[in-house]
Amino acid sequence: MYVVKVPNRASPPAVLLRESYREAGKVKNRTLANLSSWPEAKVEALARVLKGQPPPAADLDGAFEITRSLPHGHVAAVLGTARRLGLEGLIDPVPSRQRDLVTAMAVAQVIAPDSKLAIARGLRGQTAASSLGEVLHLGGCDEDDLYAAMDYLHGRQEQIQDALAARHLAGGTLVLYDVSSAAFEGRTCPLGAIGHPKDGVRGRLQIVYGLLTSTDGIPVAIEVFAGNTGDPATVAAQVAKVKDRFGIGRVVLVGDRGMLTAARLREDVAPAHLDWITALRAPQVKALVRDGDLQLTLFDQADLAEITSPDFPGERLVACKNPFLEAERARKRESLLAAAEAGLGKIAAACARTRAPLRGTDKIAVRVDRILSRRKVAKHFTIEITDDSLCYTRDQDSIAAEARLDGIYVLRTSVAASDLDGPQIVSAYKALAQVERAFRAFNTDLDIRPIRHRTEDRVRAHVFLRMLSYYLSWHMQARLAPLLFTDDDKQAAHAARPSPVAPAARSPRALAKAATKHTPADQPVHSFATLLADLGTICLNTIAPADPALPGFRLVTTPTPLQRHALELLGVSHRLGIV
Repeated sequence: MYVVKVPNRASPPAVLLRESYREAGKVKNRTLANLSSWPEAKVEALARVLKGQPPPAADLDGAFEITRSLPHGHVAAVLGTARRLGLEGLIDPVPSRQRDLVTAMAVAQVIAPDSKLAIARGLRGQTAASSLGEVLHLGGCDEDDLYAAMDYLHGRQEQIQDALAARHLAGGTLVLYDVSSAAFEGRTCPLGAIGHPKDGVRGRLQIVYGLLTSTDGIPVAIEVFAGNTGDPATVAAQVAKVKDRFGIGRVVLVGDRGMLTAARLREDVAPAHLDWITALRAPQVKALVRDGDLQLTLFDQADLAEITSPDFPGERLVACKNPFLEAERARKRESLLAAAEAGLGKIAAACARTRAPLRGTDKIAVRVDRILSRRKVAKHFTIEITDDSLCYTRDQDSIAAEARLDGIYVLRTSVAASDLDGPQIVSAYKALAQVERAFRAFNTDLDIRPIRHRTEDRVRAHVFLRMLSYYLSWHMQARLAPLLFTDDDKQAAHAARPSPVAPAARSPRALAKAATKHTPADQPVHSFATLLADLGTICLNTIAPADPALPGFRLVTTPTPLQRHALELLGVSHRLGIV
C-alpha cells in the first residue's frame, strides 16, 4: 500500500490510499480510500508507516480498525483450481444458486471436511468460517438449502460423470475399478446393510461403493450399492456404464481377483467385448505349479515370464516373482506361526497345571481351533489332543510347500501381446494402487464417514460429492507436488525401479525432501493438509477508518514467498473473488 497525491485543476490534489498487486503477471493498482479530508500531518504519518518508517509525531494508533478477518487463501486456492478445471461448468453449464451451493460443498470438503450443518454455518455471513460464502455470493443458507442442492446434484450425476469420462477416458484406454465400503449411521436408508467391512468398522450397517478411475487415478465415476453387495456383483453395472453410457470404443478393465471372477468375466465382461486384466487366486497358482504349466525355475534368470495353460484357453498369463513380497510373506508367516505357538503353549500349560487343570477333548479342541482359526495357520501344525493333554508341532513340509510360492503371483488378461507386453500388463495391474489411494482419501482426508442421510438419493449424492472433492484435491496435489512430500520427479522414480515387478521407488529428489524437510529452493515441505492451513492464514480483512466520514475498505493479506509460490503453481490469485 502507498499514499499518492493526484493533481486536480479545480481543487487541491486528492490524497488516495492505494494498493499494488500482481495478477496474471501484470502489476495493477486499486484505490482503497480517499484521504483528502485528513490533516497533512496524519497523511504524512500514514505514508511513513506504510514505508516501514516510524511516524514523526502523529500517532496512528486508533486511526483504523480491523472489523473482520476471514481466512481466504485456501478458498482462493481450492475454488480457483475448481474454476481452472471447469468444475462449475461440469456441474451445470447454466449458472444458478444450486450450482454455487454444490461448488461450495465440494470446496469446503477439501478445506475442512464437516457435516452439512457445519458447512452451512460456515457459509453464512454472521458465522462464516472463511470467505467461501462471500466469494460465491451465497448470502444466507442453511442445511435445508444444502440438502436441496444435493438432490439437484443427484439428478445431474450421470451427465457430470459422462463429461468426466469424455475428458479423461477419451479413446481406447485402461479403466481402473475397485470397491470399498463405509460404515453407515442410522437404520432408515435401504442401502444400509451388514456386509464384509473393508474400512475396519465391524458389526455396523454399511454401504458399498465402486470407483472408476483413469490409469493416473483421476476419479471418473462412482456408484453406491447396498452394504451386503459382494464385489463381483458390482461389475455388471460398471461394464454397462463404461461400454454403453461412456461410449468408449476400446476399453481394458483392470480389477483385482476378488472382483473380476471367472463368472463375472464370462457373464458380464466378455459379452460386452471388453478387454480385461486381473490376477489368479492362490489355489489357481498352486494348480499351475502342480500341473507343470508354471515352472519355478523360470524365475532363476528373470522375475517375469509369460506362460500358457489349457485351463485358461485364449488368455495370456504373466507370472511374476517379487523378492520384496517374498520376504514380507515369509516374515508375516513366521509371525503368525509364533503367535499361534504362544497361544497353543498357554493351552498346553492349562492342561498340565495342578490346580483346576483343563480337561476334556472337546474343550481343548475348541480352544485350539479358536487360536488356529484366528491366525489362519491350522494347515501348518500337527495337533494331538487327548482328554488331558495337548501336543503340537509345526508341519515343516506344509510350510516349505507354501514358502515355495512366496512372492509369486500370476496375472491373466485378454489383451493381445501386440497391444500390451508383459511389463505393461504388470504396470497396469499395479496401477490399481491409485484407486486404493482414492479410497484412503475418501475414508480419511475427505471423511466419507459418518454417513447420516436417510434416503438412497442423499447417500448417493453424499458419496458423489466426496468424489468431486477428491477430483479437486487430486489435481491440486499434482500441481503442488514440488512443495509437498509427494514425489514430483516421476521420471527419475521410474528409472530407479529395477523392474515392473519391484515395489515403486522414490526419486532422489523426493528422498531429499523427506530427509531435509525442505525443497531444493530451501522452502519448507508440507503435507497437503498443512499447506492448505498455511494458505488459510491469508485473510480477507475488513478495515474501517476511525473517521466516520471516510469509507471502509477491504484488504487481503500479502502472501509469504511460500504462499505465493503455491498459488503460482496452482495458477490462481490470492485476490480471487475480491472486488
